[in-house]
Amino acid sequence: MNTLGLHTFAIAPVWDVALIEAQMHRIRPHGVGLFEIPLLRPEEIDIDATVAFRERHGVEVVCSLGLPAWADVVDKPDDVLAFLKPAFSVSKAVGSAALSGVTYGTIGRTTGAAPTVREMNGMCRFLERAAKDAAAHGLKLGIEPCNRYETHLMNRGIDAARVIERVGADNVFIHLDTYHMNIEEESFASGFGDAGKHLGYVHVSEANRGVPGRGMINWADAFKALVAIGYTGTLTLESMNHVDKDIAGGLAVWRPVAENPDGVIDAGLAVLRETAALVGMRLGG
Repeated sequence: MNTLGLHTFAIAPVWDVALIEAQMHRIRPHGVGLFEIPLLRPEEIDIDATVAFRERHGVEVVCSLGLPAWADVVDKPDDVLAFLKPAFSVSKAVGSAALSGVTYGTIGRTTGAAPTVREMNGMCRFLERAAKDAAAHGLKLGIEPCNRYETHLMNRGIDAARVIERVGADNVFIHLDTYHMNIEEESFASGFGDAGKHLGYVHVSEANRGVPGRGMINWADAFKALVAIGYTGTLTLESMNHVDKDIAGGLAVWRPVAENPDGVIDAGLAVLRETAALVGMRLGG
């Protein structure tokens, strides 16, 4: 069975245990077994409350982030690694097995051209060092390809696979997102297939970032492609219902993505589970 996850942004712009707790009566019946915690400002996470929440409800957590606007992994890798260290520490402390997301660049920063050799060399050198720091904390490091409007460095599963093979660290994995794949890949089958053995985490996000089943993503195709490669990992619903101010600009989110915010949980999670079942995938509890 694949674990069904839920990103914090479906409920609130920041990880706040009290806010999540208040929604658990709606969330748990859908079989959610994992919560994704954004670490845009790691120092704000209440570690003790998060651990207590995780243990109280018997759920897993995974941490994620997108590098801040000032981060430059090519010219200032030491500064970015210093930023990541508290994120690694918090991830370990709350019980996450990984830190994932756009860990290689800044969301919303593009040059208008293909990545240069210098950029690719610098990014790979940075990821080699970041992977070592993650391993020192007992963590894996995820890299999430994003669409061409959010980054020029890594857009497809094949791009991420090539980076991982070049970096050569066994604790780095690919984190794919159906929203980005819908823009960049020829098909879900090709995108997930290109990621192959390196695929470690999946965001299931509607084409408009709203309620799954009310957009243009063909969920049956997506889930069939995952079944075909034998993916047994987590699928986390990511909806930009509530987005932190530090990342909203890079994501180009300036209006509500769902007419009724409650639909993301009440309808979206149900659609994902029902569609997965139709193609032979058990998703959730």
